[in-house]
Amino acid sequence: MEWISEKNVLIVGLGLMGGSYARALKRIGYHIHAIDANPESIEFGLAKGIISKGASYDDPELIGAADCIILALYPTKVVKWISDNQKHFKSGVMITDVTGVKSPVVYDIQKILRPDAEFIAAHPMAGREVYGVKNSDDKIFRDANFIVVPTEANSGEAIRWCENLGGLLGFNRISVLSPEEHDSMIAYVSQLTHCIAVALMTCDDDENLVNYTGDSFRDLTRIANINENMWSELFFLNKDALLKRMNDFMDEMGELKRMIEEEDEAGIKEKMRLSTKRRAGFNKE
Repeated sequence: MEWISEKNVLIVGLGLMGGSYARALKRIGYHIHAIDANPESIEFGLAKGIISKGASYDDPELIGAADCIILALYPTKVVKWISDNQKHFKSGVMITDVTGVKSPVVYDIQKILRPDAEFIAAHPMAGREVYGVKNSDDKIFRDANFIVVPTEANSGEAIRWCENLGGLLGFNRISVLSPEEHDSMIAYVSQLTHCIAVALMTCDDDENLVNYTGDSFRDLTRIANINENMWSELFFLNKDALLKRMNDFMDEMGELKRMIEEEDEAGIKEKMRLSTKRRAGFNKE
């Protein structure tokens, strides 16, 4: 199934993720336009051939020419951008996003969106510990997961369109979750893990720690190099789901603590066997 026929793609937010989308789609023949508030990002995209047209403002011409729009913005900016700019949309335009939380965003968009446009949410489960279009690289999508997040308001055509987008970008596994399922799962596999990494890096202030650590500590804290503006926004928007996952984690840590205090050898070994069994499903061949 062809993804879009006219092939004019507008990416709003030419950062790490927007730039990586642009590289992937440009490589297979799509015409990529971009809007980003930072003129340097647009200049870089043009100079490197990542995009063919760009603007550092909401250009009605670029918006109106788009057959599909990919919103690579912070969650709180997505709804406002659509509200402010949908008067320029081409009839039949398909819109998607890359945001890391869905329930606080998707339903508000679908309430205000023009009836001749469709928004279908998605979450590319890929990234790097660096930011900006200069660090974009569509190789991050290889072996990664892509989640399509429809609601009852979405058509089957839009869901298939978004699944096909994930395939074109190079994602290895494509799943479909409701906004609520997505936010609960993402609180566990992404937001909680970032909380743990931050806590590990802030619970000891030894300036010489880097001289003592091995691979295990470096692996666990890789994602502690964090964009505080984006991640604090994600934590607060998904607060209820994240707090539940944090409580579950602290309960489990409490159980491990008890086993160590009581030298419960059988119990802790069984816990480790369960951990090893569940982790085996993530091991790459």
